[in-house]
Amino acid sequence: MAKNLVLWAIIAAVLMTVFNNFQNVSQTKELKYSEFISSVRSGQVERVSIAGQNIEGVLSDGESFTSILPAYDEKLIDDLLNNNVQVEGKKPEQQSIWTQLLVASFPILVIIAVFMFFMRQMQGGGGGKGGPMSFGKSKAKLLSDDQIKTTFDDVAGCDEAKEDVKELVDFLVDPGKYQRLGGRIPRGVLLEGPPGTGKTLLAKAIAGEAKVPFFSISGSDFVEMFVGVGASRVRDMFEQAKKQAPCIIFIDEIDAVGRSRGGGHGGGNDEREQTLNQLLVEMDGFEANDGVIVIAATNRADVLDKALLRPGRFDRQVVVGLPDVRGREQILKVHMRKVPIADDVKASVIARGTPGFSGADLANLVNESALFSARAAKSLVTMEEFEKAKDKIMMGAERKTMVMTEKEKESTAYHEAGHAIVGCLSEEHDPVHKVTIIPRGRALGVTFFLPEADRISESRRKIMGDIATAYGGRIAEEMLYGKEGVSTGASQDIKMATHFARAMVVNYGLSDTLGPLDYDSRDSDGIGSRHVSNETSRLIDQEIKRITEECYARAEKILEDNRDILESMKEALMEYETIDSNQVADLMNRQPVRLPASWDDKNGGSPASPVEETDLGEQSDGDDASGDKVDV
Repeated sequence: MAKNLVLWAIIAAVLMTVFNNFQNVSQTKELKYSEFISSVRSGQVERVSIAGQNIEGVLSDGESFTSILPAYDEKLIDDLLNNNVQVEGKKPEQQSIWTQLLVASFPILVIIAVFMFFMRQMQGGGGGKGGPMSFGKSKAKLLSDDQIKTTFDDVAGCDEAKEDVKELVDFLVDPGKYQRLGGRIPRGVLLEGPPGTGKTLLAKAIAGEAKVPFFSISGSDFVEMFVGVGASRVRDMFEQAKKQAPCIIFIDEIDAVGRSRGGGHGGGNDEREQTLNQLLVEMDGFEANDGVIVIAATNRADVLDKALLRPGRFDRQVVVGLPDVRGREQILKVHMRKVPIADDVKASVIARGTPGFSGADLANLVNESALFSARAAKSLVTMEEFEKAKDKIMMGAERKTMVMTEKEKESTAYHEAGHAIVGCLSEEHDPVHKVTIIPRGRALGVTFFLPEADRISESRRKIMGDIATAYGGRIAEEMLYGKEGVSTGASQDIKMATHFARAMVVNYGLSDTLGPLDYDSRDSDGIGSRHVSNETSRLIDQEIKRITEECYARAEKILEDNRDILESMKEALMEYETIDSNQVADLMNRQPVRLPASWDDKNGGSPASPVEETDLGEQSDGDDASGDKVDV
């Protein structure tokens, strides 16, 4: 506040000075030299002061004036003295040595200022600490021990990973406990896992539990356009960390700087490789880094340099994988603390219905549920909002503004019914969770299959069933509308089926013709062509075609044998637009379809009547049908 007052006082003083100067200038009369001489000889000048060629004076009436002496006039002084004018001489104003130096150096200062501006821009905006000359300074953000509030209680769904890193806390809190037995603190810990599984959160929890400073930086912050800057930043970061020891250095996305050497175009002088070399030296060099633990996170551990992963640098590699059903329940309970939850919300039920979700996905699920509840002006988040949020995340948002004709809805209903029926009657296939012809995301309809438990591996029978189910939508359209009436809606299904078939042949060794061999091997860096002959490539293509044709024929037979169910499910979808697993079970058992739960109040709770079968001969050709089989 005081600084602001002083600043405003200075501004006011400057403005007043400028105003007075303008006022003085406006009251001063400028006389030509001839007018000035005439005024002197006529006795109208009272006094003057002469400084070089500048003449300033006051007339007899008190008015100030100025004039310019064009050349030296020997008679001027005599005229002034003869007319009783007070004469005062002044030295001509001269610029000080500093002013002259400033004027001379002004172009150089401008060039330096422009250079500094561009250097700040090349460093990413120039607003960071250290100024434009701090190329080699670390960009790591330091969080003191009292700033970190995260503990192991905030991390859920990765119990094995927590057990692996809990020992680090003991090392940091009481290193002598292990040093007495000859043990040494680990130099580094690599957290590996898919995105959103909580690697950064786990690293913060380690620092929060140990109450030590926490340096956080991204792998991309080391690399600049100037060679040697990244290595300098690594050195500076470790120097700062040693002063704060014991502490933790967390490097997120370390694959940005830790990729295998030798693949770059710059050779050994490449900036990224120099940065990696310096990191290797700092982690296991001649100087001891006692009390400094490096924790790095990546989801691409396969591309990291082998020297970085050896013991003595990253002593431990901790896998932070996707949570199982129990882990998802724990994660949901952590995030549910932040929102008001209704009594009907069961975290265990939501966890069973969200296989494959990461911690970030579950946090997004809770947030979307709260948003749905807020839109409905509710005070609590109920199970209904969680179901809506789950459907939005898994199947996409409803496109309520999209207008579909009855013909398009019918074609989509046949398409999705084909997926559902083949899926229900295929061995080891995941059960149908929901079928809808409401447009979601990029699809006009969705058949959603939800596994009963988390899957670790899949059998050949399961993959063949998935391929057959993918073709179910196209086959249903072809049965009802003929080959000429098949739409382009099955493009994604065909792509997925082909991908599964190719993976069976070239990756999983599930082809009887080609045997248990890997035909998709590439170079160690993941680039290059497959090492197969032309004859083998031809056999691979033939085997992929054979598998897809076999699955296509199987799906076609299933739908031909259950054509009545296909018609019944189509009618149910046309009436309700969305049917759940219970209604699908009724249809598959050829029983009357129960009403959806949301229809009970609207229809007075009366039971639904059986869905009538339609005459297949009256079906017309359809087009523009679209569907998407979702299988988590």
